Amino acid sequence: MNPQIAPQERLEAGSAGYRKANLALFVAGFACFAMLYGTQPILPLLVDVFGVSPATASLTVSAGTITLAALLIPASILSDRFGRQTVMRWSLVAAAVFATLSALVTDFTQLLVLRGLLGIAIAGVPAAAMAYLGEEIAPSAQGRAMGLYIAGNAFGGMSGRFLSAVLTDLGDWRLGLAALGVLGAIAAFLFWRALPPSHHFRRRSIALPALWRDVVSVYGDRGLPWLFVTAFLLMGSFVGLYNFLGFRLVSAPFELSPAWIGAIFLMYVIGSWASAWAGRLADRIGRRNVLWVMICIAASGLLVTLAEHLVPIIIGLALFTFGFFGAHSVASGWVGRRAGEQRALAAAIYLSSYYLGGSVVGSATGLAWTAAAWPGVVAMLGCTVGAVLLVSLRLRAIPRKDLPGGAALAA
Repeated sequence: MNPQIAPQERLEAGSAGYRKANLALFVAGFACFAMLYGTQPILPLLVDVFGVSPATASLTVSAGTITLAALLIPASILSDRFGRQTVMRWSLVAAAVFATLSALVTDFTQLLVLRGLLGIAIAGVPAAAMAYLGEEIAPSAQGRAMGLYIAGNAFGGMSGRFLSAVLTDLGDWRLGLAALGVLGAIAAFLFWRALPPSHHFRRRSIALPALWRDVVSVYGDRGLPWLFVTAFLLMGSFVGLYNFLGFRLVSAPFELSPAWIGAIFLMYVIGSWASAWAGRLADRIGRRNVLWVMICIAASGLLVTLAEHLVPIIIGLALFTFGFFGAHSVASGWVGRRAGEQRALAAAIYLSSYYLGGSVVGSATGLAWTAAAWPGVVAMLGCTVGAVLLVSLRLRAIPRKDLPGGAALAA
């Protein structure tokens, strides 16, 4: 620890250290999710290049997300032992290497293996980032810092898809993937230089008895398990909506081209803004007062998509995206506030629940589409969002958690 910085001092909004931390984590989140989703817009091309089915080609995306979800908890344990900064730095370096090597493969199996390794590498960033924010950022500014980090994730996911598609059109798919690798390398360099040192990290034992005590502590909290449920249902509804809206828009009466349908990912811009805005609002009036409002906005947007005209459908999608990212920003920041010394483990469980929800609910939504087309999708996701709303109201009733010395958490 730097002896010139008092243990109780944390990075306050407006300080140079706070700005550097936000820049570093925004860049890290941006690069990670740009690299992770870079193959999604070129899946049809990969089908032709490697002679695989569309479902098999989609594994280039899911291989990364599955390994990411599986490695979040082990990565959080490593960050408890070796430090948040160390784990995030080397995760970014390894991710840039695997992303670049993806452009050099000679067969589909190599590509699939490298995309899986990319997910493993990326896991260290989100697993440690939420814990770092909870430890190093002043409590009054944690909401907006978390919002900016999630905004970087959203903007990176959108930009990676766009950059990969454009460069593939200008050159080929290898150029697109190589560019994402270079982007990751630049992000790793900036992150290494910008992130302020950890002054409040305390090394934790990774022995099994200690880990078990941490798990018991996390699940014994009155609020954290409900926040994990929130993550599962939120991401599930989000993936379900985006997965199957394209099927509706390609059909009559809309009959949009694939390029126009791909443009729906531009809605992530709204998500980036919503994350930061909701985080600032939560800092001012409390997370319990913001979360349920964001979920209501998402629910209203879902209902608007039942319209038979394109403009209200797009408006509904915008509302849903705004509410989703705002709710995710608030809930993820809340985890760090309640978890205390177990914040890395709690953040990893939250994110594992998040990606698991996307896989389970997102895929199950296909059954609703097959059974009753878009009204079936809205009915199923309406139940999911309704369940999230009930959970958010339950969280409002949970007492604030006391800190040592009698102070109470604001969330």
